[in-house]
Amino acid sequence: WLLSHPMFIKNRLYIAGESYGGKLVAMVAMEILLGNEAGLHPRMSLQGYIIGNGLTDPNIDYNERIPYAHRMALISNGYFDLAKVSCDGKYDNPDPNNLQCLLALQPIQECVNQLNKVQILEPKCEYIAPKPDDFGWDQTFSKDNSVGPLVLSASKQDRMWCRTYATSYVWANDPSVQEALHIRKGTIGDWRRCNQRLSYDVNQQSVLHYHKIFSKKGCSVLIYNGDHDMAAPYMGPLKWIRSLNLTVDDDWRPWHVNGQVAGYTLKYKKSEFELTFVTVKGIQLLSTNLKNVLQCYIGGSQNVLYRYG
Repeated sequence: WLLSHPMFIKNRLYIAGESYGGKLVAMVAMEILLGNEAGLHPRMSLQGYIIGNGLTDPNIDYNERIPYAHRMALISNGYFDLAKVSCDGKYDNPDPNNLQCLLALQPIQECVNQLNKVQILEPKCEYIAPKPDDFGWDQTFSKDNSVGPLVLSASKQDRMWCRTYATSYVWANDPSVQEALHIRKGTIGDWRRCNQRLSYDVNQQSVLHYHKIFSKKGCSVLIYNGDHDMAAPYMGPLKWIRSLNLTVDDDWRPWHVNGQVAGYTLKYKKSEFELTFVTVKGIQLLSTNLKNVLQCYIGGSQNVLYRYG
């Protein structure tokens, strides 16, 4: 693509993604780094990468959901203390022979099962049903509790409360849109949001080792999380970032939009490697806040393309 559009070769390049894309971002960035080090052409001007509400290591990210639920007052001190002791701090994929742990997790499931886990302030709406595991957790790491648009039979009241993704189906399946995106005719069927029909094998359970390699390179990283997402709680990145043995360069502090606190940020540094962690506050300002995060990170003078979904 760069050879066909040489005017972009010198542009600064950031690899970005969210949700399950947290895995893909690290792997794609690593391929580019290895290609540059091997002298492949054209050389890509890789500056760093950006991950939002991303998956890095399920053993860390999924396990932080219950501690997050406790911090957000979704479960009681008693429930959390009992689970912490009974499960020895391991809540995801618990030992099936540990009956005390399984019993301790049951009331926690009942407390959070009816929540919209990707935005605990929003209603949980009836879409195409998910496939939770035995403890009610959606292990697919999809960005909501659905894989399709709001059902047309939903009541008017439900439609007022719930998000609908129907417009994305209309847009993405429009022939003129597909032509503008240079999608080759006959290569795809109907576009589906969070398409669960794709069949593939997972061979990278964790990509934490990629981050450890990058921490020894000269690049910039931005990790941001919405602070009301329980599916990808902000506590997960904070935990795996500590394993990189970085030095705190700018300690935990609020960041602002129009004089209002929009979230909190923490900056780490190690030689020429920089990592900025950011929380994005709530849902009302998320679109505006995210744009401000990216503009500050990449450069305020540049136009920033972002997706809010």
